[in-house]
Amino acid sequence: MPQLLRGFKDILPSEQKYWNLIREKAESLSLTYGFERIDLPILEETALFVRSVGKETDIVEKEIFTFTDRGGESICLRPEATASAVRAYINHGMLNLPQPVKLYYIGPMFRYDRPQSGRYRQFNQFGLEALGDFNPVLDAQIIIMCFNFFKELGIESNVQINSIGCPGCRKEYKTQLINYYKTQKSGLCEDCKNRISKNPLRLLDCKEYRCQAIAEDAPQIVDWLCDDCKNHFVKVLEFLDELEIPYNLNPYLVRGLDYYTKTVFEIWPGIGQNSASDENGAEQAAGKDAAGKKAQSALGGGGRYDNLVELLGGRPTPAVGCSIGIERTILKIKELGKDVPSQESPDIFIAQLGEAAKRKALVLFESLRNEGFKIAESFSKDGLKNQLDNANKLGVKYALILGQKELSEGTILLRDMEGGIQETINYNKIIKELRKRLGL
Repeated sequence: MPQLLRGFKDILPSEQKYWNLIREKAESLSLTYGFERIDLPILEETALFVRSVGKETDIVEKEIFTFTDRGGESICLRPEATASAVRAYINHGMLNLPQPVKLYYIGPMFRYDRPQSGRYRQFNQFGLEALGDFNPVLDAQIIIMCFNFFKELGIESNVQINSIGCPGCRKEYKTQLINYYKTQKSGLCEDCKNRISKNPLRLLDCKEYRCQAIAEDAPQIVDWLCDDCKNHFVKVLEFLDELEIPYNLNPYLVRGLDYYTKTVFEIWPGIGQNSASDENGAEQAAGKDAAGKKAQSALGGGGRYDNLVELLGGRPTPAVGCSIGIERTILKIKELGKDVPSQESPDIFIAQLGEAAKRKALVLFESLRNEGFKIAESFSKDGLKNQLDNANKLGVKYALILGQKELSEGTILLRDMEGGIQETINYNKIIKELRKRLGL
């Protein structure tokens, strides 16, 4: 018997109400802020992500699903979508459009990660990308959109935010960081020992508890920001303050992708406060909750990536974006016990008895559908009891019943499913009668 692959998940009909809610909220919010939908291919050249995400990142070294196709090309299932959006921006000459170009996407990503609660090897993201403008108001707007997305879903959240500067100011900071970690090397996990020389910023992002403890005393990049990066970051925070968006300054936040510059942020569940200077804020910034345990997984995150378009062969183009984990968001909705309505119930159920009535019922179904009624049926069932049982389960207001007698008389039975009252109606007047009763 075939089995589901480890780390993958079937999304069953009973789960679709959550997915519909997320998609509708994502699309409505994106359009309100002037973002347009883009659908990107699931397969891309592996080199796209090696160049953009970074050769030394966990995604490329350990998690990417990659293979050689029949033409000898190295292909992969996309592990994230920002690089794909940038490729599309370059390929389709979007630089010539009014800037910034604002794009949003919803779709699956793939990483060979260790499956756990809210994390799968195929996972879905809602993402936003704004390309073509340096203005810090775009950073703030992306963060505000993420905050509002969760707020409108009834999920309390706070923003963890940092600036990792530009390549210029990061150079001296990396030197200081390496010097510090060399003195702590014996206490690091094996991955972090390798990161000292390969990718030192990721030392701050390690999930191992012992490495997190060492990171607490590491030099903070905000002390090494150049004037341009510092001013940019201050303006982002001022915009957030203006709208009273709760955030914590988190000096240990670097994100796991090499393309980020300046602003980086994550959205964490729970209420935050507008600083990381008090005791609770320091615990959150260190990646721990109030009990000293490692904090919950981020619901989303992003940042600015001003050099990525040029890195992938385009002209120098500033950009900022984010992605939100849909599975993690749904898990949080369930944890909070939020009431998510199912799809709208049909108002009318068509039941039939006999082959001739079934044919007539098929025609009636299409007529009512074309008139805009919400209808249901069980044409594969023959017994009236089974059909009316289905009608009750669906919660319809009225059932229409066609049998041999009704066919010969040119009538149809209209049954009030709540009161059980049944009336005979002229078949040709049923649409008018339904409109009257449903107030349409």
